[in-house]
Amino acid sequence: MSDNNTSGGIGFCGLLTILFIALKLTGYIVWSWWWVLSPLWIPFCLVLGMVLGAIVAMVVAGFLSLAGISIFENRQKITDTLKRWFLKEKNGNS
Repeated sequence: MSDNNTSGGIGFCGLLTILFIALKLTGYIVWSWWWVLSPLWIPFCLVLGMVLGAIVAMVVAGFLSLAGISIFENRQKITDTLKRWFLKEKNGNS
């Protein structure tokens, strides 16, 4: 006997998308199609933002590592290095 406990279904975002499409087609809402389909693309954008944030964090950690700074040892040194880098870019000095 096989114990298949797979959860199928459309999910919250799918139901919301179907609801918005039905409301748009019946004329109850006059939103742009971008907003009607937003339950499909907003979660994707949130995940993409988290992935990009993680990549930025890894790049910053890599630069700090190249500068000889351990992110666990000296927070003040990290802060000073970041201030130097950002102030240098802001002032136009490269």
